[in-house]
Amino acid sequence: MRAGAPGFNGNRNLLTLPRPPPAHVIQTTPAIDTLRARYLAAQLSGNRQEALRLLVDEGLLCGVPLQELHLEVIQAAQYEIGRLWQENVISVAQEHLATAISQYVLAHLYRHLPRDPANGKVVMMACVEGELHEVGARMASDFLEMAGFDVRFLGANMPGDHLARMVRESPPDLLALSISMPFHMPQVREAVRKVRAVSPSLPIAVGGLAFDWGPVLEEELAVSFFGKSVRELVASACRLLGV
Repeated sequence: MRAGAPGFNGNRNLLTLPRPPPAHVIQTTPAIDTLRARYLAAQLSGNRQEALRLLVDEGLLCGVPLQELHLEVIQAAQYEIGRLWQENVISVAQEHLATAISQYVLAHLYRHLPRDPANGKVVMMACVEGELHEVGARMASDFLEMAGFDVRFLGANMPGDHLARMVRESPPDLLALSISMPFHMPQVREAVRKVRAVSPSLPIAVGGLAFDWGPVLEEELAVSFFGKSVRELVASACRLLGV
């Protein structure tokens, strides 16, 4: 997922949804607050090497857990990038650049993930068709891997037909779908329908910022559970799959 602001293809005329409640309150230390501010500044200046250096040299090497760097620095900075874009403080190009930096940083941090022993369960993770915001789904995949799951991350904009084919050919123990924008809810329903046609009993989880914008949307989907945060997703997956 890119930064979690409403909109489509940079067109602010489509911002018809009300602002979501301020659910993403980060409880951190002054040191983390400073690190996040400097990371955000590196994003806004387009300096990906400095962004990575900060999280490695002043994060990991200083004993900050990788989970905190994911949630309290990268994720929180992405929320701020989304807010700045929504309020027309930064351009679409700047938002894309900042998000690309977070993707670059996450890719480099991947090899440092602390992993629990493999639990033998496979989770397939995808963003639904039309959903281009994949940073959150990538983070969720990393957290699932840290918990011992074998994750098949399919990335952004996954057509329902191809998702169903992948499920049929390489069946997972759990399918997790990510959605940031509520106007992609029809694609979620379609993806669930097509997957159910090939695997009626497969557990399906759904999560993402769309459910902050419209909590009532949860009631419309016949899925196993909703992961409103990466930690909740991991905990629910462990309970459901008995690991």
